[in-house]
Amino acid sequence: MTVQPVAEQAVVLRLSGSIDVRGAGELGRELGLGLQRADERGRRLVLDMSGVRRLSSTAVDTLDAHTRHRTAGPVLVTGATPQVRGVLTTKHLPGIRLYPTLEGALATVCAGGPAPAPAAPERPRTPGTPEPPVAREVRDTVEETPGEVLGLRAKARTSGIIGIAQGILIARYGLPDPAAAFALLRAGSQHHNVPLRVLASAVVTAPPPRTAREWFPGRLHTPPPPVAPQDVEAVNPRDRRQMLTAAVYAAVTLAAADAAEIHLTDAGQDEALVLEAHHGLDAAYRDCLALVAGPPAVCARAQAAGRPVTVPDVAADPALAGHPVGRAVLAAGSRALYATPMVTAAGGCGGVVCVHRADPGAWLTEGQTAALDALARDLAAWRSWYRRTVVQDALEYLHAHGSSGG
Repeated sequence: MTVQPVAEQAVVLRLSGSIDVRGAGELGRELGLGLQRADERGRRLVLDMSGVRRLSSTAVDTLDAHTRHRTAGPVLVTGATPQVRGVLTTKHLPGIRLYPTLEGALATVCAGGPAPAPAAPERPRTPGTPEPPVAREVRDTVEETPGEVLGLRAKARTSGIIGIAQGILIARYGLPDPAAAFALLRAGSQHHNVPLRVLASAVVTAPPPRTAREWFPGRLHTPPPPVAPQDVEAVNPRDRRQMLTAAVYAAVTLAAADAAEIHLTDAGQDEALVLEAHHGLDAAYRDCLALVAGPPAVCARAQAAGRPVTVPDVAADPALAGHPVGRAVLAAGSRALYATPMVTAAGGCGGVVCVHRADPGAWLTEGQTAALDALARDLAAWRSWYRRTVVQDALEYLHAHGSSGG
């Protein structure tokens, strides 16, 4: 994907290759950023798809999610091959306009003229007639199921939660467009130092506001729970990034480990584990374990079991040996792993702390495992406090400023 400004009227996002189920997440992230930048500069966004060989129905749904509210200023899609155009016309896309060529789209933008009608779905196939090649391509693409959740590409799918949150805010507060909803989200994120993705997920998963003036009337503000060791306890508990960074360094120290990582569950991603902090792990590993939906990753095993999991030798583990996750662990220089879940007082799992050792073998002493397990429990209590205090403060900010029109 490359971005190119065109004069003062448009920005062109050039897409190439095959945009399958995995690539739809990247598309959503880049499309969201492209639309934001275009809106900030008062320009139209044009998607040049002349280099796209294949487009999945998931990618079409991503396009629709980001553009359906833009009927007044639709995204212009150009250069689609007959196959890609066929996929685009399998459903009604009110925020998309199709042009045969990039030149034609830019001419319309520069002239300020009317856009063609929205992309219309194809007529249904008569029962008993042969399935056309494009329809087969759509079906085959939809049926592609990755064996594991990979990469920052997979983590980029969390950008879709931002689009859903924008839609909720537009409907709830009568905001004029997604740009206004994004501005409100960003303001709440910055005012309370809550990551945008975390705040968007809270908007989607929290119950609706209870009153017109307050989202959570009558809630009590409790002091943050202590998190040992002292290096972590000294950090501002309202600063999520600093807390997790201090905690991952503490895990390395407590376990005499070579590397460590902390995953947190995300209600907006069906309780999948999102990599939030790390130390000593290379980019390829972080790419592979950015978003974990289930085993064989050791963090997912600990989450599912609700208790610590030890892998003395990744190379000899039946589930990991030969699996992409196992290969990523070995490529990162790790042989032994220990993962302990962040179990709350209510028995839920809020995340997982995992430590790595370069040499095979179960190396942790009883004292070290006890210290790591205590750190995980403290982090679970802190995260529960953070969600009902800092995140709810940010939600109250959205409610107050959204209800008042900004």
